[in-house]
Amino acid sequence: MNDSLFILLQKILPQHLLSRAVGKLAECRIPWVKNLFINWFRKRYQVDMSQALQPDPEAYEHFNAFFTRALTAEARPLDNTAGAILSPADGAISQLGAIDHGRIFQAKGHSYALSTLLGGDLERAKPFINGRFATVYLSPRDYHRVHMPISGTLRESVYIPGDLYSVNQVTAAGVDNLFARNERLVAIFDTELGPMAMVLVGAMIVAGIETVWNGQVAPLPRQPLTLTPPPGQAPIELAAGEEMGRFKLGSTVILLFGPDVMDWTEQLSAGDSVTMGRAIGQRHTAQ
Repeated sequence: MNDSLFILLQKILPQHLLSRAVGKLAECRIPWVKNLFINWFRKRYQVDMSQALQPDPEAYEHFNAFFTRALTAEARPLDNTAGAILSPADGAISQLGAIDHGRIFQAKGHSYALSTLLGGDLERAKPFINGRFATVYLSPRDYHRVHMPISGTLRESVYIPGDLYSVNQVTAAGVDNLFARNERLVAIFDTELGPMAMVLVGAMIVAGIETVWNGQVAPLPRQPLTLTPPPGQAPIELAAGEEMGRFKLGSTVILLFGPDVMDWTEQLSAGDSVTMGRAIGQRHTAQ
């Protein structure tokens, strides 16, 4: 299938209906159904179970439990270098660099507005203008829990409805404003480096996005929804390397930092593989 046809099919398919139907299948607990689905997926994508806390794929209660499986404590050691900024997930760097006057680079010939990514709120976007971004793509075979790059306290989280295009290289190169038009969750944390945004982007067949403080937050009714904990609830404080959310089927995490607070690792570039806990950036030397 050529790239143009692949994108056209995504435009005409009932994206949400198809994704939610897969979500129902992924929660099926009938042993022969869920085992068939799990074993097909494991072989199709050559999933490595050797680092899983439960290495027997048929021991999981349903496909989603298998897909969001925990790893052993030794599988993802955290870089404890002072000032290190950790990769939030296993995957590949789609793009990373500077946020250029409020626009984020998507692929050759494509960029999108920072404010649109964050739900159209200019005040929410303001701290990140001329800052730094990194886009991490999680493939189907990857570990699908998302962790904190540095320690932070949740300021707000917002669900933003949208499309459900695939988020691979083909659609990144062929669909305008891809990450700013897909369904997503925006979480803003206060950190020692100032505000940090983590954007969990939904995609075709992604049956859900969860956070550790709200549980499943997507899919939700197709209107923006603020999910910040209500007044009186204890602050949600998460340490570097601690889990903050997960994808039920894979997608993308976008990290945002403000200007002059950090630098990405010089050797890191688009296409490079990363693992959760690896240092991908460093606190700015001027801080």
